[in-house]
Amino acid sequence: MSKISRRGFVMFKRVAIPIIVATSVSTASAQWLNYHDPKTPRTRDGKPNLSAPAPRASNGKPDLSGVWYTEPTPPEEMTRLFGNLGAIVLPGDDPRTFSKYALSVLVDFKPEESPMRPEAAALFEPRARNFGKDHPTSHCLPGGITLAAGLGSSFPYKIVQAPGVIVVFYESDGMHRQIYTDGRKHTPDPEPSWLGYSAGGWEADRLVVDTVGFNDKSWLDASGHPHSEALHLTERFHRRDFGHMDLQITIDDPKMYTRPFSISYAERLLPDTDIQETVCNENEKDLQHLSKQ
Repeated sequence: MSKISRRGFVMFKRVAIPIIVATSVSTASAQWLNYHDPKTPRTRDGKPNLSAPAPRASNGKPDLSGVWYTEPTPPEEMTRLFGNLGAIVLPGDDPRTFSKYALSVLVDFKPEESPMRPEAAALFEPRARNFGKDHPTSHCLPGGITLAAGLGSSFPYKIVQAPGVIVVFYESDGMHRQIYTDGRKHTPDPEPSWLGYSAGGWEADRLVVDTVGFNDKSWLDASGHPHSEALHLTERFHRRDFGHMDLQITIDDPKMYTRPFSISYAERLLPDTDIQETVCNENEKDLQHLSKQ
């Protein structure tokens, strides 16, 4: 197994898969089953035309509004990186449909090139040994931006773009986030929070979002890579056509990593649908099993 530690993968296999995904994309697609959005361009047979030009907002910039989910990493690449994931598939829960970055944000690094500082490794290793018992989502706490934004592709999210602010609604636990595009700057000493404080602006047709003010409780991925309160995320959204959007996230945390690093992946629109309500504590069954491990 390459590029992700065996311990980190075992932790993901035993715990993160049951806890990260409670609803599949196919389930989300059933919401408002018979509603056809009149703003959706269509082909002659009435199907959504995902290759149509990206819609524009009143200011001429791309309108990112819609329900999105992360394109999965090709199955052959997942097998090459992580081995036989098919052996741990559960009903409605298939890690082969995830992004590789859901398992490890450092998957693109060779082990000897890992940017983890000793301080980060000291946090990561016990998390791996404990098989994810302490993962925030195991305790119905937020997964953080990198996981909530769809790296485990069974959780879609919804963007609503308005003048001065963009709101992101995550199906994962009903979380929401506000990205202010009205020119405001970050406060010098923000109160630490799970999703931080986001301010964005446009570089040509790309929305660039700076987020700071995190607490250190969330994890960057299912394998347990940590971050500190010094975490600074820079996201670049590019809606290249109606149904596809490229997203790059740069992770900068000088207390945990020797240098900033980026992950890049694609998002696909889910047309004619909506996100659903998800409440982690409703009919929750995981904690009783975690306590016995």
